[in-house]
Amino acid sequence: MTTLIEQDRREDAAQIAMQNPLFINVVLKNWVKPWSNRDQSSRVPLNDYVATVLGVIRDDAPFDTVLYEDVVYVVNGVTPAYAPDSNVHYANAETNQVDLKVNLMRATQSTMNGVMAPAGVVTTRAGAEAFFSAGTNRRVNRFTFMNYLCNDFEALHDTTVPDTWVRRDVERNPGGDSRTYKNKCVGCHAGQDALGGAWAYYDFVGNRLVYTPGVVVEKVARPINAFSTAKMVTSDEWVNLWATGQNAKLGWRGATAGHGGKEINEMLAGTRAFAECMSQKVFKLVCMKDPVSSTDKATVKANATYFESGTEYSMKSLIARTSAGCMENE
Repeated sequence: MTTLIEQDRREDAAQIAMQNPLFINVVLKNWVKPWSNRDQSSRVPLNDYVATVLGVIRDDAPFDTVLYEDVVYVVNGVTPAYAPDSNVHYANAETNQVDLKVNLMRATQSTMNGVMAPAGVVTTRAGAEAFFSAGTNRRVNRFTFMNYLCNDFEALHDTTVPDTWVRRDVERNPGGDSRTYKNKCVGCHAGQDALGGAWAYYDFVGNRLVYTPGVVVEKVARPINAFSTAKMVTSDEWVNLWATGQNAKLGWRGATAGHGGKEINEMLAGTRAFAECMSQKVFKLVCMKDPVSSTDKATVKANATYFESGTEYSMKSLIARTSAGCMENE
């Protein structure tokens, strides 16, 4: 590595660093863990969500596929074997310090958990436990936006979006004042509820993900605080009402309407925001600071373009390029 750096081949030096087992077993594992739970904590056991992200990076597969492909990574030689209703397989791998760089094995979710509509890490067992348990399945999209587009719904608040898709469980007269609904609630719900139907057939029951094609799960269908003329979810149809207006800044591409989890995650993975978010996260990981200066922000944008256009979403290449830039700036 020293020789390569002296030869101004910093990216090649970074690629060597990534071959060290500790890069996957410690650095990347702790980097990805917060994406897999609602508390955004790294103090959780290894799980299938995290293992899958690590496997995609190790194999240098296009990173956008973590959001929509039928994929899950298991750990070779660890007992008990993978189970769709238990995390023991992964917890044991971590407890026994199994080398994930060597032992991660690619498989398909549809084979391992029987769910015929997988959508990347979101539909892993850990993803389902975090984002489909209880609630109304709204948090699924919210955390995907936070983790992969670096935008929470509050940042996308837009009261100009029509409330056609706002569900019946949203109070139209909160606190006895309808202005609160129109001036605050609509800003998030109009957009997020139009997207939320994508997950209408998914639930977390019996400690596992359950998918019921054609049948809207009860917690999504029930009309709490029933507002008789409001939207009733009857299918997994979704539409992106944030594709125009102030939130066009996220850089939407391709279809902005569809059905189900895979299609909505393909749309999210195809945004410019996805590339910039991943570039921003990598910058903070390897440069150990937030990109706050104008120079750092320009670097993040340039690396995002490289990530999506120059490498076909190679996370290893993005990490190497970002690392080389940090070394040069130092």
